[in-house]
Amino acid sequence: MPMIRLTAPAGALTEQGRDSVQRDLAAVLLRWEGAPDTPFFRAQAWSYLVELPHGAQVTAEDDAPRFLVEVTVPQAALSERRKAGLVEEATKTVLAAAGLAADDALRVWVLVHEQPDGTWGAGGSVVRYADLVALAKGQRDDA
Repeated sequence: MPMIRLTAPAGALTEQGRDSVQRDLAAVLLRWEGAPDTPFFRAQAWSYLVELPHGAQVTAEDDAPRFLVEVTVPQAALSERRKAGLVEEATKTVLAAAGLAADDALRVWVLVHEQPDGTWGAGGSVVRYADLVALAKGQRDDA
């Protein structure tokens, strides 16, 4: 199941952006992963917001806020095209949540971590990618 984590300096997001960015990023991830839009899959798309205290993030150049989006998915869940789309849309989502323009895109970095098959567990069992694909197909067939 996918997980997405946004690390941002405290106060770098707009109030509205802070209220919505986690669900927005989770929806972006599910869409690019190709998961069905069902309550089960939405409940499994965990989204975290980590806000760093003032001064905890700087560059050698300036103190302007930077944003790190970390995505963890099962290996093989995202093709190169899907990764590219995910990175682009996640970047736009974070920029909007921070009230920034497209020319600030280099302030958002997206890292995609692919978890090797057999190394992901949930509910006390190992979850394999093939199991997730079968579950997704079953939920699409039931729709």
